[in-house]
Amino acid sequence: MSEKQAVKGPASYFPSIEKKYGRPIGAWQELIRSSPLTKHMELVAWLKSEHGLGHGHANALVAATLAGSS
Repeated sequence: MSEKQAVKGPASYFPSIEKKYGRPIGAWQELIRSSPLTKHMELVAWLKSEHGLGHGHANALVAATLAGSS
């Protein structure tokens, strides 16, 4: 078994989000925090419609941001 612990949960999407959309995770999280929206699925829908994210990526970003992960 590897000594390096695999990243799990929403953060496991972060490398592919940064690669696909060209923004660091911190920038996405700042966008989410500055949005007037507060509900999880409202934020997911907003990221999808306004920023072109896929559902899984948007969901992971919102979940991690609302949970306080960076």
